[in-house]
Amino acid sequence: MSRRVRQKVAKKGKEKVVLPSYPEIEGEALVPEGVEGVDWTSLPDDTVIQLFSCLNYRDRASLSSTCRTWKGLGASACLWSSLDLRAHKFDAKMAASLASRCVNLRKLRFRGAESADAIIHLQARNLQEISGDYCRKLTDATLSVIVARHEALESLQLGPDFCERISSDAIKAIAFCCPKLKKLWLSGIRDVSADAINALAKHCPNLIDIGFLDCLKVDEVAVGNVQSVRYLSVAGTSNMKWGVVSHLWYRLPKLTCLDVSRTDIGPTAVSRLLSSSPSLKVLCALNCNVLEEDATFSANRQKGKLLIALSTDIFEVLASLFADTTEKGKNVLLEWRSSEPKDKNLDDIMTWLEWNLSHTLLRTAESNPQGLDDFWLKQGAAILLSLMQSSQEEVQERAATGLATFVVIDDENASIDRARAEAVMRDGGIRLLLGLAKSWREGLQSEAAKAIANLSVNANVAKAVAEEGGINILAGLARSMNRLVAEEAAGGLWNLSVGEEHKGAIAEAGGVKALVDLIFQWSSGGDGVLERAAGALANLAADDKCSMEVALAGGVHALVMLARNCKFEGVQEQAARALANLAAHGDSNTNNSAVGQEAGALEALVQLTRSLHEGVRQEAAGALWNLSFDDRNREAIAAAGGVEALVALAQSCANASPGLQERAAGALWGLSVSEANSIAIGREGGVAPLIALARSEAEDVHETAAGALWNLAFNPGNALRIVEEGGVPALVHLCSSSVSKMARFMAALALAYMFDGRMEDFVLIGTPSESASKSVNVDWARRMALKNIEAFVLQFSDPAAFAVAAASSAPAALVQVTERARIQEAGHLRCSGAEIGRFVFMLRNPSSVLKSCAAFALLQFTIPGGRHAMHHASLMQSSGAGRVLRSAAAAATAPLEAKIFARIVLRNLEHHKTEPSI
Repeated sequence: MSRRVRQKVAKKGKEKVVLPSYPEIEGEALVPEGVEGVDWTSLPDDTVIQLFSCLNYRDRASLSSTCRTWKGLGASACLWSSLDLRAHKFDAKMAASLASRCVNLRKLRFRGAESADAIIHLQARNLQEISGDYCRKLTDATLSVIVARHEALESLQLGPDFCERISSDAIKAIAFCCPKLKKLWLSGIRDVSADAINALAKHCPNLIDIGFLDCLKVDEVAVGNVQSVRYLSVAGTSNMKWGVVSHLWYRLPKLTCLDVSRTDIGPTAVSRLLSSSPSLKVLCALNCNVLEEDATFSANRQKGKLLIALSTDIFEVLASLFADTTEKGKNVLLEWRSSEPKDKNLDDIMTWLEWNLSHTLLRTAESNPQGLDDFWLKQGAAILLSLMQSSQEEVQERAATGLATFVVIDDENASIDRARAEAVMRDGGIRLLLGLAKSWREGLQSEAAKAIANLSVNANVAKAVAEEGGINILAGLARSMNRLVAEEAAGGLWNLSVGEEHKGAIAEAGGVKALVDLIFQWSSGGDGVLERAAGALANLAADDKCSMEVALAGGVHALVMLARNCKFEGVQEQAARALANLAAHGDSNTNNSAVGQEAGALEALVQLTRSLHEGVRQEAAGALWNLSFDDRNREAIAAAGGVEALVALAQSCANASPGLQERAAGALWGLSVSEANSIAIGREGGVAPLIALARSEAEDVHETAAGALWNLAFNPGNALRIVEEGGVPALVHLCSSSVSKMARFMAALALAYMFDGRMEDFVLIGTPSESASKSVNVDWARRMALKNIEAFVLQFSDPAAFAVAAASSAPAALVQVTERARIQEAGHLRCSGAEIGRFVFMLRNPSSVLKSCAAFALLQFTIPGGRHAMHHASLMQSSGAGRVLRSAAAAATAPLEAKIFARIVLRNLEHHKTEPSI
């Protein structure tokens, strides 16, 4: 029902608020520092029982298993008066195993129809309260059996999701079987008939609290017959006849509070109810559009009558319930909870109000109606924060879920409302949420962690969470054996790990190990927790140091396992992204090769490029791109069918997102470093889709497509394919028009490869008729290419600086030319000996344009400070490039650009001390 923010990438509360309702007991506090060798079995029985009462069921069972005495104490009836099974797989077998302990069970919370079917096997005939959610599949038959077996039932709540398969027949069964019923709340019933309501009125004389929420139809006349009702809610119910309501319900003799929120009630019915009912004290009408849109309506307050609506100051309305006028402002609920002496009638009203406000605000947040920004900022956020401090656990949970939900603008794009998030932070909400997250109650842990996760999308809130110790808390919760708690904690670490400043703190808190362990723990049946854990690891793996932590914790094996075995697309996408980030640090650690060597990793990633989900294809291609920088991985990817898969991916992504296009072309670029792979890509049909991608409007796609075509053009057969597929105009356009200098540079180098003479020789090998036809096309393409290569090189030429450099041997002149000519990103390119040799050989080409281009390229590859400059300088030394460069620099017929660039390359070689004396 609630919305989560899942982020894909990458002020403290001023006052400490005490939570009186649930004193928190942290694990560290159980063993005082410095106390060793204590015989815990010697503790008094009542102390052990008190200790057990502060633990969840799993920890309680673990402690009970330590000795025979504690096993007996762990089964004490007082520890089993309440049972929350929402986070557990609850079936008939588990129910039978718990039955012996549930003789005195009074309160039960469950989730889902399967759990409902198992309730009768607990044999807890003294049950007084049952609360269930996710009951869409719960049937009349199951509910009828449950109530028939629990005649002592006083409270039954099913919701807030719709009970679509429950009818009035089940409500009649409730009435017949549960004469002690005091509270009945049902959500989403299609038709609550007169017969059902009249049965409740007849057989349940103690029924004081009724809620028919989000129902399609409720018989208004029959509701008027339930003389015992004090608290009534029809919030969200449609098709209500408000004229009938206003003429009948005011006669209910005990009706004290009425909730009509989220309905189409109008001002006339509201006024009549307030003025006519002698017993009615509070009417809630939040988010009632008809009422709010009537500008003429004014809630004329009668003595003892209160209206709670969006247009009212809710805290002020609540304060007016008290005789003491000092109980005003945002602390009214806190002051009421701590007030002495207690007024039972007032306490009942306030308890009901807390329950209804938390429910209505959560439902409103889930529907996210327009026009409520002002309400949320001025009142809504503060009300939710105040409700989080309620003594009712269900209210606390709904308030935390409401905070998690109301900040969300767009689930899919991980967008939250900045003003709402920071309003929570300003009112001390972060500290309150972290306090709930430390509770021993797992329901509170889960909902608080979810709220922290969503709010942490905002960088300022994330900083506050970290400063308040939230990273340690979330890392601890990620170790929970409760899947829901672990899932939300992993989501919080996912969003916090977007910030570079938080990654180290997450690792120091043991978050990396906890996230990796989650993957192994929930490898089957936990798609939500797996996606969040993998997403967090993906963000952390983008940091060099944290990537090593991930690998050391077994993260490579865990993530490859997900990529191979998990069928859920969200998990596949994040696992592939994490592997891509792990493989992105090839120069600083060994993770790239480690991923490639993990059994099945490359095959799994190749297979994921065929996924129907674009995000999965994109991240898998990105991972293969990064992995292809390792020589061994490159060949292994090809052997695993990577060439065919990536060519098919490139062919299919003409209309895909720029991210997918970039990675598809990038992966082919990486594979094409190997000449064998380059030839295979050409034969497989990879040239045409790369040319199409080169025409993309996205700058990043320009670079990867141009890089791939540059590598492919090294082979004369591929160069000819590029010409034949219309690649020259595409490369010319990149060379002349791309915003990216790198794309222009690599397009020029691809054109230079294609027309340095080798392709023409390859063409001449064909049949005479074929050669003639191709020669015409090649000649035309050659002229176009050389013209644009020349124009590109001249863009980096300053005539005045060239003239000074030509007339002077002073280093400063060459430095000025170098700075103008430098393409910063080109320093990241790594060339093979064959590629460097080809550019050196090109310095002897008859074409002055190609000479200048070759000298310009060698300049980029050897500029001091470049990532691979030393490598390139060493290759040039081995190829005897010094002589060729000196010859080019001194040639009388060479263009000035070629001469100056050649001199700069010689100076670069001298800087690297790789040029031997000749």
